[in-house]
Amino acid sequence: MATLLPPPSKRQRTAIAEKAHDQQNIDTIPSDLGSVRIHFYDHSTGQPSGAPVAIPVADATVKNLELLLNTLQGNDASERIPYRFTFGADGQVVDIVNDIYRALLKPGLRTTEDTISLHYTPQAIFRVRTVSRCSASIPGHGEAILATSFASSSSSRLVTGSGDNNARIFDTDTGTPFQTLKGHTSWVLVASWSPDDTTIATGSMDNTVRLWNPQSGQLLGQPLKGHTKWITSLAWEPHHLRQSSTLQRLASSSKDSTVRIWDSKSQRTDLVLSGHKSSVSCVRWGGTGTIYTASHDKTIKLWDSTKGTLISTLTAHAHWVNHLALSTDFVLRTAYHDHTGSIPPSDHEKTAKAKQRFETAATINNTLTERLVTASDDCTIYLWSPPSSPASNTSIKPIARLLGHQKQVNHVTFSPSGTLIASSSFDNHIKLWNATTGAFLFTLRGHVAPVYMSCFSPDSRLLVSGSKDTTLKVWDTATGKLKEDLPGHRDEVFAVDWSPDGRGVGSGGKDKQVRIWRH
Repeated sequence: MATLLPPPSKRQRTAIAEKAHDQQNIDTIPSDLGSVRIHFYDHSTGQPSGAPVAIPVADATVKNLELLLNTLQGNDASERIPYRFTFGADGQVVDIVNDIYRALLKPGLRTTEDTISLHYTPQAIFRVRTVSRCSASIPGHGEAILATSFASSSSSRLVTGSGDNNARIFDTDTGTPFQTLKGHTSWVLVASWSPDDTTIATGSMDNTVRLWNPQSGQLLGQPLKGHTKWITSLAWEPHHLRQSSTLQRLASSSKDSTVRIWDSKSQRTDLVLSGHKSSVSCVRWGGTGTIYTASHDKTIKLWDSTKGTLISTLTAHAHWVNHLALSTDFVLRTAYHDHTGSIPPSDHEKTAKAKQRFETAATINNTLTERLVTASDDCTIYLWSPPSSPASNTSIKPIARLLGHQKQVNHVTFSPSGTLIASSSFDNHIKLWNATTGAFLFTLRGHVAPVYMSCFSPDSRLLVSGSKDTTLKVWDTATGKLKEDLPGHRDEVFAVDWSPDGRGVGSGGKDKQVRIWRH
């Protein structure tokens, strides 16, 4: 008797139907449309790149546009840079995904008689491969893992915070525990590496912040005491703003409604930022010297990190503000570490490189702009572009209100390229947005329970999400389609991080195990 194959699953049937539909509706570009004139503009500076160029419509694909732009800029074949092209008119931004015909000519946005202005943004000059397998499942923690963070320089070290009162450092190359950071007397809620990788900071429900040596696992000095309730978030001072090579400052936010700025050398409080009326849920230290705080009092406040004075208060949300992110978060986290792995020899050169990377990431139309995105329990997201030195009496209006989520939005993050925003919600969905205008791009559907957080790959082409449904999922940000489904955890996934060098993903959750995912 012949063996009968099992019937195809629902996912297989859907894939077969989509493939058949695509084959029946092959949308070819008409060959009789002639040429179209295209003028390239640098998205960051707004400056044109040469004169308009006439291109046959049939050949105006993204690949050919990249080739043409690299030629205009005089790049060698070995130095070709991938670009992302966008077209903006009447407040609408259109991504050129495949070609000019399908994106602009067929919908009637432009005709072959017009000169089309395309804004180009350099994509990462390296490509991160999709993580597709669990390379290590590392036990060690006795309770749920609440925070994970890779070192700024490499994927070989991962720090985790847990409900067992300990933080641990794991060697992800060998899949073994490296150091146990013991000392906290309650849950470790947050863990963060300094930009130069010389110190780890942890914040706990015991109301203290502790600093650790990542090599020996020893506590550096005494616990930083001052907060009267638990620590909710940590933010290191950007490397290029440090006043000396030995002085590192750290901001901590707490449920006690304050933010404290600590001097890690003297281990004393430099400044206390008090003004919020309820728990401060998130803190970020911007590259221009501004500290951003989000609170359950429905406001976001901007502070001067030198004087500790309030610069401005942003009011728009109708409920708790759960999270905030900056468009420069990735370059501030990695400082002078980049994909090449080369580290400048002197402190001065390290600072100069960190500053140059920040300015490149933050420059739009020749102005230094740090954009801010905030997520709230009112199911909305706001995109802001606060000026670097706003007048004290001016109210700052948001660029856009991002609507679409049906339940509370728990987490938001910018892509390293600064062009995309991903929001994770309790409605089981992740949404992708244009980071310049706030325009909606995709809803990433696949999770069947609340999504706790998401993280972009360093090249911004992929997004990984962790959910209550015990899975991680990897998404293609260009198409909004599921790239990889990563089951393996036995319970909810609370924390996920993609290493800054792109080589792996680390995740942790309620099953008490750290999992490392690689290609």
